[in-house]
Amino acid sequence: MPILPIDGGRYGTKEMREIFDEQKKIHYQLEIEATASESQSEIGIIPRAAAQNIAKMARSGKITTKRVKQLEAKSDHDTAALVEALSELCTPNAKPWIHYGLTSNDLVDTSTSMQIKDALAIIEPKVARLAIILAKLAMKFKDFPAVGRTHGQHASIIAFGLKFANWALEMSKHIERIEQCKKRILICKTLGVVGTGSLMGSKALEVQKRVAKKLSLYPADVTTQIVPREGYAEYVFCIALIGATLEKMAVEI
Repeated sequence: MPILPIDGGRYGTKEMREIFDEQKKIHYQLEIEATASESQSEIGIIPRAAAQNIAKMARSGKITTKRVKQLEAKSDHDTAALVEALSELCTPNAKPWIHYGLTSNDLVDTSTSMQIKDALAIIEPKVARLAIILAKLAMKFKDFPAVGRTHGQHASIIAFGLKFANWALEMSKHIERIEQCKKRILICKTLGVVGTGSLMGSKALEVQKRVAKKLSLYPADVTTQIVPREGYAEYVFCIALIGATLEKMAVEI
């Protein structure tokens, strides 16, 4: 249930709202299940036939938000409901290997990273395009005189292009920040309960490495049951800084 206007679908582009849709979240988590099973089978942790069946059913599109919620009403656990919904479709030989060695937050946190990755794939090109537009305007008006301002008053003459140059630089710095923070926020974790990977033993880190690569994420270095939350704070701060630059531009215009 939405708790803020921004959660209700009223704001945001269609492509961005789709990333954070409930059914899309389930899609991300099922893709993690499929990829983890495939990775485990590649190095002999689970049978290949079981992994193929799990991956096929996870990607079948047959598991809906409605069914997961029906099962969650009984189990009172969202991830358990997702796993049960997947189990309903899999063969008997594959069922024991579903979600093998994983824990709930492996799906929850890794799927959040997938959402952030896809959101940045929308945001970053737009920031880059705006930086280019501003840089071109800076060059276009490099010799055009304008009034500089300080303390809310007229000051020395500046080139009008200097205003655009400042904004262009800020936008380019935002791109730098996004690129630099990806390795800290786009984290894949498949190390199970309390982050030890104990059920998969010595092969746990290799599984995580393979899953991360397939999902275009970065394997977690060290975690507990959850991925450290400071990465989310850094992501939100990067987005807030972009918003601050845009607000500053809008106010001056």
